[in-house]
Amino acid sequence: MLGDISKAEKLYVACGYTDMRKSIDGLASMVQQNFQLNPFQNSLFLFCGRRRDRMKALYWEGDGFVLLYKRLESGNFQW
Repeated sequence: MLGDISKAEKLYVACGYTDMRKSIDGLASMVQQNFQLNPFQNSLFLFCGRRRDRMKALYWEGDGFVLLYKRLESGNFQW
């Protein structure tokens, strides 16, 4: 099912700020190079933008990546 992230076994939060222009390939590369983790494992990876009003989640669903994007209209995430 598209975007069923409830099956993720682990959750990783990227400390600091991420360039929100990055998409699936850029974020997956970041997971591999910066964190030495496998983006194809059954895990959810969270990234936040500098202004803390945008968040992206990357999840491998078995046959492809799911990229979720949330932008707050007001307020910000506690990051």
